[in-house]
Amino acid sequence: MKAVKLETPRNIALVELEKPVPGPGEALIRIKTAGICGSDIGAFRGTNSLVSYPRIIGHELAGIIESIPEDNPKGFKVGDKVIVDPYLYCGDCYPCSIGRTNCCTSLKVLGVHVDGGMAEYFCHPANMLVKMPDDMSWTDAAMAEPLTISLHGIHRGGLKAGEYCAIIGAGPIGLLAAMIAQAYDAHAILIDLVQERLDFAKQLGVEYVINSGNEDAEARVREITGGNMAQQVMECSGANAAVLSTLNLVSNAGRITLTGWPKHETPIPTDVITKKEVDIRGARTSAGEFEEAIELIYTRKVDVQKILTKTISMEEAPETIIDIEKNPGSYMKVVVNV
Repeated sequence: MKAVKLETPRNIALVELEKPVPGPGEALIRIKTAGICGSDIGAFRGTNSLVSYPRIIGHELAGIIESIPEDNPKGFKVGDKVIVDPYLYCGDCYPCSIGRTNCCTSLKVLGVHVDGGMAEYFCHPANMLVKMPDDMSWTDAAMAEPLTISLHGIHRGGLKAGEYCAIIGAGPIGLLAAMIAQAYDAHAILIDLVQERLDFAKQLGVEYVINSGNEDAEARVREITGGNMAQQVMECSGANAAVLSTLNLVSNAGRITLTGWPKHETPIPTDVITKKEVDIRGARTSAGEFEEAIELIYTRKVDVQKILTKTISMEEAPETIIDIEKNPGSYMKVVVNV
């Protein structure tokens, strides 16, 4: 089979490998589409310390079941169309015991800790597959996983209808979070330094955008919210300055969710946390959000096609990844047709 593989950082190619053989409890999936994620670009750059090499990349996956144990827990059959939940958990540690499998103490992510599925065939635990509607497009299916990341951040902040959600970072996760917030009748305020991304967000129908490079974001949020500030602030950029700014943007008794992952720690004024009595919550990957993501996509409550830059073939994937790394501003979301 063909697969997209990183031998070492910046050394990516389409390679020929043996077709995998499923182990106990695993399904064999013929992959149809695979999304290219920012973490794939980080793996290519060599800047993600969690990635080991050599590594087949790809964790935004959808395909058709070729074989599966008959006694699989979800009753899947050969020929079923499925989306892959890429977060492998142990099931035994404390977080797993309370259903927060994304916080597993030995979490393994496809394409990071173990080989991913940007390949013609892929084996995966049968209990970590999610059924997709038969008439859902393969391109849409590949974008369910990034939507779960945005959903998880929104859920961790407990966003309610009518509230204001200030989202820092107008990349795919931030844009999708803004679209989710508005789908659930909250008000999205999207903040970024790049005007082109904010202009794109306005075209998508995001209610409020703020360029923090040439506007006072705190003053603008205060104006938009009638002085209350944002009940939820979701940080999606991973920039230390942006993490610090969340405390200025959040309302008293508000919530902050940290989805971005800074390379270094952020010193923060804990007195402000106490003064405002702010809840600060990490938001890592996702847990149990795939069904909701699929419903939002399938009903077009969140139209993921709007953030699709293009679809490509597997043969084009290595060069496209190289170009995304060089020209990130030219891309939002790319899906590989396998």
